Amino acid sequence: MIPQTVAGVLYSRRGCHLCEQAEDLVAVLMPAVVIRDVDAEPATRMRYGDRVPVLEVDGAVVMEGRFDERALAAWLAVRTTTRG
Repeated sequence: MIPQTVAGVLYSRRGCHLCEQAEDLVAVLMPAVVIRDVDAEPATRMRYGDRVPVLEVDGAVVMEGRFDERALAAWLAVRTTTRG
């Protein structure tokens, strides 16, 4: 079973179809993730620019661009196994 308590940040942008898909995916697999508009702050806009969507957990980029459901589920399973 995949834990649904993994928290992180999904940097997203309005009008971005990949972002909308990523938001839908993390809503199911990682509902504790906070969604932030990458354009809301100049620092995040400079950091990520057009790389959105970007999922960060514990300050590390987990996935960006086109999200793969199986890859994200596998990452979550590994994280659960290694973090108990």
